[in-house]
Order: sequence, then C-alpha cells, then structure tokens
Amino acid sequence: MKKFISVLICLCFMLQFFVMGINAQSRESSRQELRFGADGELTILQITDPQDDRYIAHGLTEFIEKAIASTNPDFIVLTGDIVEDSRAGDLNSDDEKLHEGVLVDGDYATTLENTKAAVAGVFAPLEDSGVPYAITQGNNDYNSGVTNEDWLKIYAEYPGCITDDMCDMLSGKIDYYVPVMSEDGEPKFGIWLLDNGRGFDENQTKWFNSYEIGEIPSVVFEHVPVDDIGNLFEACKPWDEGALFNGTSVRRLNDKLASGHSESFPKYGVTTEQFTSWKQKGVVGAFFGHWHTSGYTGAWDGITLGVTYGCQFAKSGPYGVRTVTLHEESGTVTTELYEYADGQFKVQTFEPYKVYDNTADKLLAAISNFFKNILNALECALKF
Repeated sequence: MKKFISVLICLCFMLQFFVMGINAQSRESSRQELRFGADGELTILQITDPQDDRYIAHGLTEFIEKAIASTNPDFIVLTGDIVEDSRAGDLNSDDEKLHEGVLVDGDYATTLENTKAAVAGVFAPLEDSGVPYAITQGNNDYNSGVTNEDWLKIYAEYPGCITDDMCDMLSGKIDYYVPVMSEDGEPKFGIWLLDNGRGFDENQTKWFNSYEIGEIPSVVFEHVPVDDIGNLFEACKPWDEGALFNGTSVRRLNDKLASGHSESFPKYGVTTEQFTSWKQKGVVGAFFGHWHTSGYTGAWDGITLGVTYGCQFAKSGPYGVRTVTLHEESGTVTTELYEYADGQFKVQTFEPYKVYDNTADKLLAAISNFFKNILNALECALKF
C-alpha cells in the first residue's frame, strides 16, 4: 500500500510538471502568433484604465467587445489600472453603491480574491475574442497591495494572456518584450511592455538597454506618460482655444506637432533618460494611459507619442481606445484614436483651432477657458 501511495505521489508530481510544461509551451505558442500577415501589417488594440472591482462596471464588457469588433486587432495591450484600489463616490456604474475598489485594509486574502474577480470581469471578453493580449502594470494595480508574484499567477491562469516578467524581479516590476515575426519566422518588429506604474528605475533601464533585439524597430507601451510628452505643447494666450492653465503658465497642444484633446499639460522642455534610451534602441512609437479623459497623438524627435482615453465607467468620459498598426516593410507605425459614444466607436478627428479676432470674443473665450480648467482640476484630483 505504501509503495502504491509513493507511486501515486510520483505520478501526481509528473502530471503537475507535464501540465506546467504544456502551459509554458502554450504561452510561448501565443507569442509566436504575433506575425505579420500577407499585407505586412499587425494591428494592436490599446485599452486602458478600466479600474474595475469585483462588481463589473455596467457596459464594460460591451465596451471591450465592441472595441475588438470595431478594430479587428491581431494583439491587444491593456496599459494598466485593471483594478481600482479604493475610492468612494460610485453611484450607478455597477451593482455596489458608493464604493469602488478591491482593497480591504488589513485583509490581503480578501483583497486578492476581489482582485481576481475584477480581473476575471475585464479579461472575459478578451479571452472570448481569441486575440492574444498583454498587460502593463498601473499605479492603482500596485496601490491595491497585490504582489507581483500574485499578479503573475493571476495572469498565468488565462490562456490568452502572454504577460511575463523578463526583468530582474528585484526591481519589483514586470517588464517584457514580445517580437513580431515575418511570415517566414524572422523578427521584424518589437513590442516593449514596460512597467512604470511606480516609476521606471535603474534596474529596468539596465535591463532595457542590455536586452538585444537586433536592428529592428519597436514600440513601447506603458501606463504613465513620460515627461517628454510635454514637448507636444506650446505657450499660448488665456483666450486661445485649448488653453490650459497651470499656475502662471498657459499652454495647449501644439497643432503643428499633435492633435487631440487634453485636460492638463505635463512638464515641458524635458528629455528623459528613458526617451533617450528609446532613441538609441530604435523605438518609433510609445503609447500610454493614466490620464483617463485626455486623448491625443503627436510626434517628437522621431517618435510617435500617444495618450489614450480610459474606460472606467465609474468616472466621467470621454472613453476610448487606440489602434497602433506596425508596418513590416517600412518599419514605421501609424495610429488612430477612437472615442466611444452612444455605444459606438468612431475615429476621432480634430478641427484646427479657432482664432478669435476681437476683444469681446477673446474675453468670453478666456472666461470660458478659466472655468473649464477649474472643472478639469477638480476632476483630475479624483481620477487617479
């Protein structure tokens, strides 16, 4: 009997390792599915900031399903803030009133179960689509208190999710790289999934700079926009359309460099170490979330930069997604920003700024801009 039990235990261990091997092969196989088709293009759908909890937001599943149906992507990237850590004020967005979040102070087990339930709600339509997908961590994902080890275990439960950690776990971050292959199996493009939900540190920089990808172009996805994106803004007058106030400074998107909608402007005149390393690595595009109600696209120093609307229905819109298309032959990237309204996705288009010629119009525009900025500031204080 003892011998039988010993054999049974050995068989169980062998079966466990066999299943682990199958899962590893399956995940590697998912990566290999990222190949350019006969048209030489690969389309990535970026979805960001659902910030959900165990009570899935009304309309979120439909939002994701329609985003996938409208854009027909080859790959999906969710750029962080899968969960809301904790926030009061949710009234009608899900089946729990007055509260949004997974965090239960002092109770890690319940927080983890809440997180798993939230992830299940967000990932369900992604899994149903059959499109492989990947995640970058956001600040709210970390604020939940769930460890990276547990995040990786959660991701590993979903066959379509290829999220992995290639960087030194001592950095406390989850960073990885996915190649995009030609039809004959040669790497032609790269996708960096980088974790800056709590900043981007020295260990990550070393890993990024030392990771060999060859002489091929690549794109970056992160949660928080880099400060370099402030170079897409220009100084303007308080009455100019699109004017944003920040203390004594007034700036707006520079329509010669960018187009879109912003409700705040970041630092400007900055070149970060990370941006410099992107230039050296052949990055041609970088795309972000985090700012929820801002969505715009521009180019700075040879790199296409994009901030994408969020989709947390417990907060005000606009909501949206972005497509990023990689072009094999030219090694370039193109992108389109979609806004979601009345249950439909439409490519967002932007008209040139209005120019006010007379003093009365300028005064009215300045007053309007001033109050818009006050409302934006109040919203920004609550949105992260």
